[in-house]
Amino acid sequence: MTTALVTGATSGIGLGFARRLASDGYDLVLVARDETRLEALAEELRAGGIGVEIIAIDLGKRAKLAVVEGRLRDRERPVDVLVNNAGLGINQRFVGGDVEAEQSLIDVMVTPVMRLSHAAVPGMVERGRGVVINISSVAGFLPFSTYSAAKSWVTFFTQSLATELEGTGVRALALCPGFVRTEFHERAGIDIDRSSDTWWLEVDAVVQQAMDDLRRGKVVSVPGRSYQALVAGSRLLPRDVVRRAERFRRSRLAGRRR
Repeated sequence: MTTALVTGATSGIGLGFARRLASDGYDLVLVARDETRLEALAEELRAGGIGVEIIAIDLGKRAKLAVVEGRLRDRERPVDVLVNNAGLGINQRFVGGDVEAEQSLIDVMVTPVMRLSHAAVPGMVERGRGVVINISSVAGFLPFSTYSAAKSWVTFFTQSLATELEGTGVRALALCPGFVRTEFHERAGIDIDRSSDTWWLEVDAVVQQAMDDLRRGKVVSVPGRSYQALVAGSRLLPRDVVRRAERFRRSRLAGRRR
């Protein structure tokens, strides 16, 4: 039976991928910080006859990250699908904000994507098959924050990796959703209750779009027609429009803090 490793597996898109891959017959290695939630999810999935291994660590800690790197390099227990989903959000402006919070964002959302991909891909290439799915964001197409910059890196890194892997049987996909109904914004302390339902996506639909686009041979997957239009037009927007959008976003953020 083939095996998939999912980071940030206990909630949101990571949880959606864990359940979808289990339903497709994959054994799983689930990585997240919350051991209690990992155990509960493992018990749920094992009830369906799936083999589940859990690794409860903080990927933002380099020594802990090395544990997952080692698991991905294990040729005796090969991993065929890697889903780099772990992430976090911070509700602050960069100027005058907590620089350690900014650093934590990079440590969780950039470094693990690079290092885990580096650990997993050589074995996949040797076997002539494998998939790396890196969870990015529509935000990566717009210059709004350190978060946007990190997601932009994830998208371009994945595109570069996909090009390098051409002809090997191994594929790489950057999944770039917009607002998804998960715990993410609540955990980050970001109030988006006033966002239009037009912009909201469901986890299962996002995962399905990724799987469909993977089969189509795409390298970048953008779920939802509204977001597809936004991304298609983002390179054509005048810079002053982008700046006004950012000022509007910041004014809303400031208003919520009062």
